[in-house]
Amino acid sequence: MMNMNRRLNGSARVMLVSDLDGTMVDHDAPDNLSLLRFNALWESYYRRDSLLVYSTGRTPITYKPLRNQKPLLTPDITILSVGTEIMYGGGDDMVPDLGWQQFLTHRWDRAIVVEEANQFPQLIPQVDIKIICSRGIDVDILPKRADKGQALAYLLKKFNNEEKLPHNTLVCGDSGNDAELFSLPQVYGVMVSNAQEELLQWYAENVSGNPNMLHATERCAAGIIQAIGHFNLGPNVSPRDLKDFRKCKVEMSSPAHEVTKFYLFYERWRHAEVEKSEEYIQNLKSVFHSSGIFVHPSGVELPIHQCIDSLARLHGDKQGKQFWTWLDRLSSVQIGSNAWLVKFDKWEFCENERRCCLTTVLMSSKAEGPDDFTWLHMHQTWLCGLEIKEPERWLF
Repeated sequence: MMNMNRRLNGSARVMLVSDLDGTMVDHDAPDNLSLLRFNALWESYYRRDSLLVYSTGRTPITYKPLRNQKPLLTPDITILSVGTEIMYGGGDDMVPDLGWQQFLTHRWDRAIVVEEANQFPQLIPQVDIKIICSRGIDVDILPKRADKGQALAYLLKKFNNEEKLPHNTLVCGDSGNDAELFSLPQVYGVMVSNAQEELLQWYAENVSGNPNMLHATERCAAGIIQAIGHFNLGPNVSPRDLKDFRKCKVEMSSPAHEVTKFYLFYERWRHAEVEKSEEYIQNLKSVFHSSGIFVHPSGVELPIHQCIDSLARLHGDKQGKQFWTWLDRLSSVQIGSNAWLVKFDKWEFCENERRCCLTTVLMSSKAEGPDDFTWLHMHQTWLCGLEIKEPERWLF
């Protein structure tokens, strides 16, 4: 848990454990709106002191394409293959939990499982005998000690031994292989509204009436947001739900919320979802220091106010197109009495093309109030490994 120990000073405020397909990810929503709403909420209010955990039936091989297709945040921990693998991180640098591997291999002989499974040609091997069925089509044959619930129980025990047990844990699911997550006594749970019949039946037979369980009325990630509010775990209004940043009062302003708010405005401006107004441009210029510099990913340095003038001319250039922005791995560190260093991955999706850059922002909090920030300097670098097309069209 090395990366988390560096990021968190103590126990996580919230540990959110979510299935992916049909829970965090809505495959029936091509606009990915509920997922993008969750992303903005998490990066604004939770990333700094909470833990995001994905618990999925996908293997490492099938998990990677989903990350490339959907605007998924990078988790702190990834539980894969229906609980048989625990990885720290969720990108290309995932580190396995060797203790969990040793725990699972106790009295487990994969050769015997392969021999028995080969008698049924319709079975497709997934993981290295417990049988779990989900979605009416998936069958997983697992070590007796393995499932999503036992993997989470292992993590909670590990946190407890380190005296870093999360203050609250919320588990989220939609299908039969998520049932064991809800069986743990010390967690809140949410079944999203689109939960599969096998999970609804399990719920009715085992935990119906439990005040720590919620059957959400919202689908997928929107149901997760609903549960955060239902159980009073923290802010549950996504910045994406704020229609006018000039008038709306937020629950908890911070450098993280400041940059999230800016990039949402940036997306709406290019979609023409806000009116083309000189007032907006002047408000932006009042937020960015007059002598501030923006270092483009190509290495070119530009005055920030010149970039804002360029943005003004792009009003509506993405209207009618699939165009989204989202931030990932957002962190902020106070480096002086009123100075902050903010780092994040800034992603753009436009017409089936994704690109990302590592962004660093230096900002100061204004003397007039702790909720006001001035952007002093921005520096962006292309994320390694991405093919960049027409980099000159990248803005902010």
